Amino acid sequence: MAVRKEKGLKKEGAKITRGKIRAKSRSSDKKEIIQKKLKEWEENVLKKSLERMPERQEKFFTTSGIEIPRFLPYYEPEGGILSFPGEFPFTRGFQPTMYRARYWTMRQYSGFGTPEETNERFKFLLKEGQTGLSMAFDLPTQMGYDSSDEVAYPEVGKVGVAIDTVEDMRIVFRDIPLSKVSVSFTINATAPIILGMFYLVGQEQGVPPSQLRGTVQNDILKEFAARGTYIYPPDFSMKLVIDVIEFCAKEMKEFNPISVSGYHIREAGATAVQECAFAICSGIEYVSRAIERGLSPDDFGKRITFFFSVHNNFFEEIAKFRAARRVWSKIMRDRFGAKNPEAMKLKFHAQTSGVTLVAQEPMNNIVRVAYQAMAAALGGAQSIHTNSYDEALALPTDESVKIALRTQQILAYETFIADTVDPLGGSYYVEYLTDEIEKRVWEYIKKIDELGGMKKAVEIGFIQREIARSAWEYQKLVEERKILIVGVNSFRESNGAQKVKIFRLNEEAVKRKIEQLMKFKKERDEGAVISSLKRLEDYARDGKTNLMYPIIECLKANCTLGEISRVFEKIYGRFKGFNFF
Repeated sequence: MAVRKEKGLKKEGAKITRGKIRAKSRSSDKKEIIQKKLKEWEENVLKKSLERMPERQEKFFTTSGIEIPRFLPYYEPEGGILSFPGEFPFTRGFQPTMYRARYWTMRQYSGFGTPEETNERFKFLLKEGQTGLSMAFDLPTQMGYDSSDEVAYPEVGKVGVAIDTVEDMRIVFRDIPLSKVSVSFTINATAPIILGMFYLVGQEQGVPPSQLRGTVQNDILKEFAARGTYIYPPDFSMKLVIDVIEFCAKEMKEFNPISVSGYHIREAGATAVQECAFAICSGIEYVSRAIERGLSPDDFGKRITFFFSVHNNFFEEIAKFRAARRVWSKIMRDRFGAKNPEAMKLKFHAQTSGVTLVAQEPMNNIVRVAYQAMAAALGGAQSIHTNSYDEALALPTDESVKIALRTQQILAYETFIADTVDPLGGSYYVEYLTDEIEKRVWEYIKKIDELGGMKKAVEIGFIQREIARSAWEYQKLVEERKILIVGVNSFRESNGAQKVKIFRLNEEAVKRKIEQLMKFKKERDEGAVISSLKRLEDYARDGKTNLMYPIIECLKANCTLGEISRVFEKIYGRFKGFNFF
């Protein structure tokens, strides 16, 4: 009996040995396939990238002296190699070396009060190591009013800088060389006017339009869906968006004419999946209309950028960015027929979430922002803005904005996360979330296609209702304490809110700004103003001309932003919004 049992064990052992040999053989096959694929990637993708942009150093090491690999190839669970960085569908990043060559651009969204004050803040941030400017505008500027308009006065300079004239834009960038810094403009309904001002100031500084770098947000669909700073009806608003895209494709080839925004959709209450899906559907709408205008997706497509929020669900946010790249690349290639790989790459700016900041214990927001910024970097953002801890109370102070910038600098220079590409690639959890988000995004895209596209989905209220439902569901979980927010519904200080110094707007400076505007209007050539506005009106009525060119002529004649906007309002009216709830 014992002998038979022993023989049985030997047979069992033989099976195990054969199983090990087969497993070893499969492992060896995979290794050979990966090595072959890696060699092809290094020759066809990496080599060109390194010639264009060398890495920051020859080799990277941990503090223990362990060499850090550029990236680690790996197999997907269902078989096959996941794409390498810099190759379709760009799950692992659109650059082969990512931050090993260059860190993300560190932008701090800034602007308040007068052009002079904003100029000072910009210079302060650049001195402290910021690598890109991001300009905030007050509500009158966003809504097409001059600072001197009666309806504008209570809001002049409050949530951003007041820009009425090209002279204001000159002051904002005084002693800031536009040949050396990229500028992002968070502006939508009046985006063509603001871009025209920047175009002229660049020329005055001696920078050719083709060399100006930066981005104008110019995403009106998310204004109708979630934010509300629209002016004109949807059809004319969409025409202005495409006018800007066409103008930049011809005149400002290094400038991004649109930043398709999921950020404001997310801040209004959408989930990560909805943010990703709705932004991509907006992108589909814009690309479709640009192609109808006669533009090539291989040309303007490489200048389409995106803007996402970063919330507190750390791994979901990282996976969201990876899924977004994957989906957009397939849309540009398969739906729009793009052949240029550059036109398939989803490039995005990420901003830490304003809606997650709390007023009760504002110093805790520093920690929230740090984790969110890390998620953005691990997800492969091209530029990042870190919110200041006091933004739930007021505009940030010099102190708080410096801490926000230092958060990015510590992340880049002290954590070593920038020394390898897609460090969480291959994580069972991150890969699972990436696949799940992609699947659910495609479901939304199919639904919105069936409704007639993003513009139609906004007009019938589908997008707004989806956002409202998600916002309500999240708030319910918070109130039921199923989601905990430190300092709000858990671990709350018993002695009340923390006291912090908050920013105070200089009201006297704002009054002087309005007086300067009135003086500016009196001293200009009124005949030139009237004739240029009349030409703009004629072109706006014909509906065929790209309005960027007559807008620039109006700005050269010293027309104000409000005057130009009123021309469009005279023809198309001021849109009152949708009624669907």
